[in-house]
Amino acid sequence: MTAFRGETMKKDKIKKLVRQGWKVGSVTDFLQLSREEEEYIEMKLALSNYFQALRKKKHLTQVQVAEMIKSSQSRVAKIERAESSVSLDLIVRSIIALGSTKKQIGRIILAKTA
Repeated sequence: MTAFRGETMKKDKIKKLVRQGWKVGSVTDFLQLSREEEEYIEMKLALSNYFQALRKKKHLTQVQVAEMIKSSQSRVAKIERAESSVSLDLIVRSIIALGSTKKQIGRIILAKTA
């Protein structure tokens, strides 16, 4: 049995799970991700979260953004969920379409991976 240690899992809960026979670790440990894979996923998640926050800040619907990037609403939803079928390229191009600069995108990447 494996439980995943999240950012919000409390120490007493971890101890309780271990006592019950659970192995507690990170998703990276469980999936045996390399450092490069882990950083790529973190970067993709950070940019997807930024994209969603930016869309909401601009009071745009997924349909409106889909029209801006010449895509579909379901694709925008997939961008916001950082689905594996969505390329990093599409996420970055979509963020740029919402008015972000390279500098702003760089800050998001640095803040999450530093």
